[in-house]
Amino acid sequence: MRQVLANPQEYRPQIIYTQINRDKKNIPAFTNYYYNADSLLYFNPASTVKLPLALLSLEKLNEMHVPGVNKFTAMQFDSGYNTLKPEYKDSTSQSGLPSIAQFIRKAFLVSDNDAYNRMYEFAGQQTINEKLHEKGYADARISRHFYKMTVDQNRHTSQIRFVNNDGKVIYTQPPAFNTDSFDFSHVNKIGIGYMDGNDSLIHAPMDFTMHNNISLHDYQQILQSVLFPESVPVKQRFNLTADDYHFLYQYLSQFPSETNYPKYDTATYFDTYVKFFFMDSVNKSMPPGIRVFNKVGWAYGFLTDISYVVDFKNNIEYMLTATVYANSDGILNDDKYDFETVAHPFMYSVGQAVYNYELKRKRAYVPDLSKFKIQYEQRVEDKRPVIKEVDN
Repeated sequence: MRQVLANPQEYRPQIIYTQINRDKKNIPAFTNYYYNADSLLYFNPASTVKLPLALLSLEKLNEMHVPGVNKFTAMQFDSGYNTLKPEYKDSTSQSGLPSIAQFIRKAFLVSDNDAYNRMYEFAGQQTINEKLHEKGYADARISRHFYKMTVDQNRHTSQIRFVNNDGKVIYTQPPAFNTDSFDFSHVNKIGIGYMDGNDSLIHAPMDFTMHNNISLHDYQQILQSVLFPESVPVKQRFNLTADDYHFLYQYLSQFPSETNYPKYDTATYFDTYVKFFFMDSVNKSMPPGIRVFNKVGWAYGFLTDISYVVDFKNNIEYMLTATVYANSDGILNDDKYDFETVAHPFMYSVGQAVYNYELKRKRAYVPDLSKFKIQYEQRVEDKRPVIKEVDN
């Protein structure tokens, strides 16, 4: 941690620690403490963008008002203008068919990239950005699939069909095209070189100007709006049902080892796999009584975690949001980053420092955390093979 904090220009760390204090009626108050947090200090959000896409996908379903169409309804993705492959089946789901619910499970449990692409197709580039801007996240930009596409192809989405259990089409969403423009006036270039699509080294900084972008503060607010919707202005809230909230809480905090569909290999996808503030190099299990409701991302040397931590044993809660860049050779897109030697140890150190402080911090009122006590699944032993490799 000292190494990173002593060299902020090299490692680009940003931290937001959110202290939560309850009153006698259990109403929470939030106080943010910032370290080097700057909306203009770019970090690649990577898979953290799956969180707003999951929320916007649920919101869109609720605002469609189509009988029989909900997060569990089977979907069929046709091929279209862009190069995204069609998808009619999903072997990871209990039904064998794709759905928004299954995409959210995969996106949260192990950060599956195909799940992101499908939610991007459903929500649509134009709607995604319009909705985020309407909610007050003016600088947010989600402009691309996690799939090699041109700028024009990213503006297009394919036809999607919702079908019932008999395979009958309930609703067809036609292909869409984003006619709005993006503001690319703030240039973001990082590193001293990068590997291009032909695996050739380009001796120039990598340009992230047109990549996805959301500030760390906005991410903290997005997660807070889901966990504590009454604590943010109405316009910042997502249009979600009570069942949506429960579903989100479960899969933001459930472990792969507790999940039957998808059935992940728990040696590879261990309990702290996407819980960076509690993932060290030795222990892959969470401490007893602790649950982390969060979304992480890692790409191009950037490692990010947006978390709400609950310790039911000691009755403490807090939010912690952080990002760090670890790429000592300055070359991007070469899959040679300092995740294991710098980024993960830094996040673990920050996480443990805040957690240990919270253990000692006195509170006027002990929080009632029953809202976040979830009845999680139990892994059932069966003959299905486990999933050992995920594109994330």
